[in-house]
Amino acid sequence: MKRSLEHIEYKENTEDLARFAKALGHPTRIAILKHLESQSCCFTGDLVEVFPLAQSTISQHLKELKNAGLIQGELKPPKIKYCIDQENWKIAKTLFQQFFD
Repeated sequence: MKRSLEHIEYKENTEDLARFAKALGHPTRIAILKHLESQSCCFTGDLVEVFPLAQSTISQHLKELKNAGLIQGELKPPKIKYCIDQENWKIAKTLFQQFFD
């Protein structure tokens, strides 16, 4: 069965939206994204100072956000600098807007 381009785009957009929604399904991840948006970039240690959570917990939330494509990490030995993935952030905003409209 041949799938139409429209069907493929629908499936990809739906999967992307679900991936983003899952990553945003925890209040700490939303707070991390808001913080990153206001700071542009920061290190894990900076987030540990902002949020009353263990570094391992912050790292796990960062991993989930990174796996969803909402943030990106740049290795700056011995630390990792995190910032919002602007391209995927724009896609996420568009998909959520379309979903709620």
